[in-house]
Amino acid sequence: MCSFGTAPAPLKVTSQLKVLASGKPVATIQDCQGLANIGPFGMCTTLTNPMVASATAAALGVLTPQPCIPVPAGTWIPTHPKVLNSGKPCLTSDCKMMCAYAGQVSIVNPGQIKATAN
Repeated sequence: MCSFGTAPAPLKVTSQLKVLASGKPVATIQDCQGLANIGPFGMCTTLTNPMVASATAAALGVLTPQPCIPVPAGTWIPTHPKVLNSGKPCLTSDCKMMCAYAGQVSIVNPGQIKATAN
């Protein structure tokens, strides 16, 4: 979920497909590409997003949210960097990623409980 978005988005794991938790691939900090790994967050509400600023200006200053297309500013920030998968830190439910416009992306429902290796 983005702190300036209006809806959560799914995370698609592409960095690896062998290590599973609850039958789903375990995400790593490399799963950080907008749209490839992180879907849209509904509507964006920050004026630092050029589309929102432009639409708001056209509406004479009335905040006018626009589609929230993720624009990551780097990779995920791991909170447990010693939990690795093929040398890459794994994502945990308390990892964060900064958005290039404003705010941060966080994991609200990891959907995984127990890890297993295939």
